[in-house]
Amino acid sequence: MTEKRPEILALILAGGLARRLEGRAKPLLRLGGRRLIDLVAATARAQCGAVALSLHDLAPETVAPFADLGLAVAADAAPGRLGPLAGVLGGLDFAAARHPGAEFVLSLPCDGPFLPDDLAARLLAAARQTKSGLARAASGGRIHPVVALWPLRLREELRHALVEQDFRAVGEFQDRYDIATVQWPVTQRDPFFNINTPDDLARAEKALTDGA
Repeated sequence: MTEKRPEILALILAGGLARRLEGRAKPLLRLGGRRLIDLVAATARAQCGAVALSLHDLAPETVAPFADLGLAVAADAAPGRLGPLAGVLGGLDFAAARHPGAEFVLSLPCDGPFLPDDLAARLLAAARQTKSGLARAASGGRIHPVVALWPLRLREELRHALVEQDFRAVGEFQDRYDIATVQWPVTQRDPFFNINTPDDLARAEKALTDGA
């Protein structure tokens, strides 16, 4: 059974405009009869002591479709559509204010239905070996910057980069630091496969049907 990590708040990044899905909200797409957001939330709850939702770049009224999840919403830390880094910073602020025992935020994409069940444990072990406390996932020769563990102690540096330096790229911000990149194998499917297009959704459905 997966061990929950009380020192980690999982933050599901459920914002963005999903232009390649003709504006449809990615978190509400169904895969195998379940919404993507439900699949990611179940993975997060199994591994982390607390879970919150980030709706970065979206209007406040978009909260309604997610109300049945029972998740608190971490507000963006800066106004304007500043992308996922603003969502991560909002999650760090939320963890600091609402979860005194939290040391890290685990950022997760809302469109990753196959996330591994050892994600939090492996990233935490790797992060503790770095000077920065940062760790991120990789698979199949690709780095996945959004699937990452962020230490709360970096939040003011992230705030400065976002607000004062106009930083937007998640990976470029991470590359400023001593960061652990943890590899997962790709066997029958990539554990970090994400859904950006209707074709991606069809491929994910096929993977479930085939039992992969």
